[in-house]
Amino acid sequence: MKRQIVVVGAGAGGMMAAGRAAEIGADVLLLERTNRPGNKLRLTGNGRCNLTNTKDLDDFVDMYGPNGRFLYSAFQRFFRDDLLSLLGRYGVETKTQPDGRVFPASNRAEDVVLALQRYLEEGGVRLRNNARVSAICVNRQKVTGVEIGQETVPGAAVVLATGGASYPETGSSGDGYRLAAELGHTIVKLRPALVPLVVMEIDLAKSMQGIALKNVRLTAYQCEADRIDPSLKLAGDYGRGIAGRRPPKPVIESRTGEMMITHFGISGPITLLMSLAIVDALERGPVSVAIDLFPQLDQSQLGQRLQGEFDRYGKRSLRHLLDALLPHKLVDPLLEMAGLPPDRLGHQITALERERLTHLLKSLRFNVKAPLPIASATVTAGGVSLDEIDPKTMASRLVKGLYFCGEVLDLDADTGGYNLQAAFSTGWVAGEAAGQGVIARSA
Repeated sequence: MKRQIVVVGAGAGGMMAAGRAAEIGADVLLLERTNRPGNKLRLTGNGRCNLTNTKDLDDFVDMYGPNGRFLYSAFQRFFRDDLLSLLGRYGVETKTQPDGRVFPASNRAEDVVLALQRYLEEGGVRLRNNARVSAICVNRQKVTGVEIGQETVPGAAVVLATGGASYPETGSSGDGYRLAAELGHTIVKLRPALVPLVVMEIDLAKSMQGIALKNVRLTAYQCEADRIDPSLKLAGDYGRGIAGRRPPKPVIESRTGEMMITHFGISGPITLLMSLAIVDALERGPVSVAIDLFPQLDQSQLGQRLQGEFDRYGKRSLRHLLDALLPHKLVDPLLEMAGLPPDRLGHQITALERERLTHLLKSLRFNVKAPLPIASATVTAGGVSLDEIDPKTMASRLVKGLYFCGEVLDLDADTGGYNLQAAFSTGWVAGEAAGQGVIARSA
């Protein structure tokens, strides 16, 4: 038992930590709360498992915001090529998309889980499912094991890899935060990240629900919707991971891409990317969003395009004309907001009415009420304070023999493979450091 390491949580980080510790000669017991390892890993990338990204190191680190600097040491030890090489040893070939995202060639997250399980088996890791850790045992600020109900399991080191608080059905129920806090660690406030948003104009959202919007701009503002300045010009996208650009106040973030309108509000890729900044901004005051349905055209150009349509097809109804430009379910709600009858003919639209319509098409606004609950988020922001973790080893600065990896740490990033790479890298470093520590002490 002098060489036994207990890894709590068999997700991406936990399996990597257990495999690496065993690989260098430690005895490893991997505890999983549910009935099988890798539950959340199986869901990532809609079941395809976006493993990592081809961005270079500095740009990669930028995707985590200010806390990304903490990862430099881990990434220098175990990064993208190391991960893909390890998975390749167990038969996982990969492919890279044009946007830099890396997936298994099979598009099967299950293949990644199976590869990691073979890594564990090869090292002799003992896996125990349905084992919920209730406490970490410490004597004189040194780890001595863990408790599972009334049972005490000895351990010379413990790696806490319990994940976040999102997708609790996969086993990520937030237990790790409680376990860490009980040992004196600071928990940075937990918030949902990569999460859909609920709007105040719920009836309007319901009237448009199911609409998928492509090539639109979504902009979030630190103000109520009716206080957005329509004359404010944006010079492009703003947000985490977009280097060297700060948005003009009161803009929080602004991105172009795809999104959806749902029965409760907004979702889809750019919404999720902006969600954490919006969640944090809601703590400071009102937040609103505006959707620019034609970001490639300015207000004047869009007005001219509409007028051209009205002139060319003047005997067609306004509903018919807009159906050619917009998703069908968007037309009637927009016309109602503009105060325009849908059966009005194109040649009957006045300049003032066209201007009202153009304004809506360039700035369809909602007031944000709240995010969906953290259990519905893809990622948990917040967690164990990085100030209390040694970035070179992932060891606790407060308790000897305690290590952390993965989402339990105060680290989160946008979509694109960054969160998984952080889990794999911190897991590898934590496992190696824990293994080296117990081996040295038992020699």
